[in-house]
Amino acid sequence: MTTASRPTFAPATGGQGRGETSLSSMSKQYSSRDLASHTKLKYRDIGQGSSEEVRNKDLKRDLEEREKTHKEKGDRKDRDRAVKSASSVSSQKKLRVDPSSLDADDPIEDESDDSVDEEDEDDTAELMAELQRIKAERASELAKKEMEQRQEEERIRMENILSGNPLLNYAGKPQKSDLRVKRRWDDDVVFKNCSRAEPERKEITFINDSLRSEFHKKFMDKYIK
Repeated sequence: MTTASRPTFAPATGGQGRGETSLSSMSKQYSSRDLASHTKLKYRDIGQGSSEEVRNKDLKRDLEEREKTHKEKGDRKDRDRAVKSASSVSSQKKLRVDPSSLDADDPIEDESDDSVDEEDEDDTAELMAELQRIKAERASELAKKEMEQRQEEERIRMENILSGNPLLNYAGKPQKSDLRVKRRWDDDVVFKNCSRAEPERKEITFINDSLRSEFHKKFMDKYIK
């Protein structure tokens, strides 16, 4: 809570000295936050990438060394990958050989690269033949389904044609339903069409004329005639 409105024990009194009675005089009091700060520029110290350190560095040599290290790492990874693939191929070859058919003195001969290529080609040919066979089977199944669907549609169409003709139905298989013309329920009523108050059915037509419109005719019949 502010105490600006409360009176003080010793209220301030205006003096008669120089500058004390002038309200436009500048105050000599100022805050510490108004003082000038950061009056000097900060420079990089040693170890912070100063201009001297950058000037003494051989940037081209550093770049070449980094490129060489990266290339050596890539070559090492390629060699490791090639060794792993070769070991996996050799292990597969060993698994293909039946140990029961070999003697103790017979050495296991490794297959050459040509035999491996021939086996790969044979596998590719077998896969392509299997793919063609699957495609042919699917095409035959699709054609068979289409033929069955057409036959079913033709059968339904013929049934609709035969069932839609009452003469063919009556001649082919006798049914209990009669072929007499059905009459209205009020054809035999004694008092039929005897009411004069029955409204006449007239087609409602729009006439763009206020004197020949239906409303004007009804109004004249009701109030003028």
